[in-house]
Amino acid sequence: MLRASPFASLIVLALAGHAGAAEPLGPPGAPASAFPKPDRPVAEIVAAQWALEKEREKADEVGQVARLMGIAPGQVVADIGAGSGYYTLRLSPRVGPQGRVLAEDVTPRYLADLQKRVRKAGLHNVTVVRGEPHDPRLKPASVDAAVLVHMYHEISQPYGLLHNLAAAMRPGGRVGIVDADDIPSRHGTPPALLRCELAAAGYRETGFTVLEGGVGYLAIFEAPAPEKRPDPRAIRPCRDEASRGAK
Repeated sequence: MLRASPFASLIVLALAGHAGAAEPLGPPGAPASAFPKPDRPVAEIVAAQWALEKEREKADEVGQVARLMGIAPGQVVADIGAGSGYYTLRLSPRVGPQGRVLAEDVTPRYLADLQKRVRKAGLHNVTVVRGEPHDPRLKPASVDAAVLVHMYHEISQPYGLLHNLAAAMRPGGRVGIVDADDIPSRHGTPPALLRCELAAAGYRETGFTVLEGGVGYLAIFEAPAPEKRPDPRAIRPCRDEASRGAK
């Protein structure tokens, strides 16, 4: 995910002016200003993917996550912070022609490259979506499952993103977060911090697994119903004790 800047906004607007450019799917949610800032560092975006694809294939990363999350044919899955499209391309055949993958990102260059990759692969059940750092801009009640892969630590407004993502989830919708067990400045999220921030946004943890092959952990949460989301003004930021204790 990309932290907002005036320069980035100009690039997004330029892309939107071209035919076929990625666009939001849903109406805007609550604004970023409604939420408290996270009480932790936010990692810089350094690449569209966190590891070489051949290494991830060897670990069957997507297969592990899809099985644990129960991703099946006919479902609508949102790949939040899709980056290079590693998950998008592999989830597309899993959900099949009756399903759909919503490949969301906010970085203009990633979106443009991802659109080219999706077209080249002929993936007709994939929609590339332009979101915002605090809002994936997906249609309300349209998503069965969402994955956030090695990017949660890069989200500049996690409470806003989680709040607005919950509105896009169908009843019982699952949100899976894959990350490294490390502090945000080293491109990871301590599980205790993750649990605290998700709970603050009204999410309920339903599973936690250390994935095989050294690709991190998968934490699965059930999104709250839109009417049960905490009031943004009532959210209190979680303290990142791990980062404070790191030398």
